[in-house]
Amino acid sequence: MSEPATASGPGRVLVAIYAIFAVAATSRAAVQLATRFDEAPLPYALSAFAAVVYVVATVALAKASTTWWRIALAACSTELTGVLVVGTLSLLDPAAFPDETVWSDYGRGYLFIPLVLPVVGLLWLRRTAPNRVTRTRR
Repeated sequence: MSEPATASGPGRVLVAIYAIFAVAATSRAAVQLATRFDEAPLPYALSAFAAVVYVVATVALAKASTTWWRIALAACSTELTGVLVVGTLSLLDPAAFPDETVWSDYGRGYLFIPLVLPVVGLLWLRRTAPNRVTRTRR
């Protein structure tokens, strides 16, 4: 049984980008929660949730085991769902989001990287899936 190599080759770049977002989201959430939580509790709580997702994704993508591959899959799926839901809600009900989160407006404040990153992550996980059967064309 081969172990997935999510952190090898191009996966190293993916892990580095996730690590940057983990630090950025964690820092942003910590400042928001510590200094202005009463101004926008929902967006700031969502920023903290996003930070946790980025940290988990970073660690899971950096590890090489089937269990960590599954955790990375769950984290990237959660991230994509979060950015789509929060992005849509922040556009439909701007009053509920008086301040931005990492995922507001589909990550517009972060050059839409939060929208693209989980898609790239999921594609990479598909490529590095454990026990992936490679077919040859005849």
